[in-house]
Amino acid sequence: MRLPATDPALPPPPGPETGAERPPVERQDRILGACLVLVALYGLALTPVAPSLVGSHPVLLEILRGSPASMITAGGHVRTSGASPVVAVLAGVAGCIMFDWLYWWAGRRWGERAIELVVAGRPRTAALVGRLQRAMHRRGDAVVLSSYLLPVPTTVVDVIAGWAGMSLPRFLVLDAISASLWVGALVGLGYAIGQPAVDVANAISRYGLYIGLGLIVVVVIRSARRVPPDGSASLPE
Repeated sequence: MRLPATDPALPPPPGPETGAERPPVERQDRILGACLVLVALYGLALTPVAPSLVGSHPVLLEILRGSPASMITAGGHVRTSGASPVVAVLAGVAGCIMFDWLYWWAGRRWGERAIELVVAGRPRTAALVGRLQRAMHRRGDAVVLSSYLLPVPTTVVDVIAGWAGMSLPRFLVLDAISASLWVGALVGLGYAIGQPAVDVANAISRYGLYIGLGLIVVVVIRSARRVPPDGSASLPE
């Protein structure tokens, strides 16, 4: 697919793809590609078990997946059973940023090609890529800090941060701060809701198997619809 035209004032990204020809596939590319495939399989494997964990082990689910539902439920447990709010927030942050460095690496290593892959099958996201690229060059720190509030998957921001040349240590610090603010807000919401949040999570857990199977069907259908006409794949979220 073709990305929207970028601002001619943008400096060329520091990645390897500054010429017309793609660089040859190297060992780093194979390792990175294999890691991204494993991330996709990891997410798919968790899909059927996540609903069962959200009520019984929300903190574990936070670490494994970083799902908003698990964070809200963990906040509910903080209020109703005296669980540690620090543990609830730290577990959620770990789950949110666990694989973000891989997407940063993809952006740094593959440049524009990584951006094309991460927005494949997402026309609305692709329409915003040019604006995100310009914003990343001008106010990169603010873009990463607000990544959970932007109308695009956070993986898109991670890839563009790597493409724009943001250093990995700087990206990781900003990413952790952004995730902490997001997780803290969701845990706080769960604390404010209290017992009803826990009750809803427990109800979901009781029907976890059926919900998980239904989610697998949804994932398969969405993935099939998102495959571009040329058959190219997209990076997992």
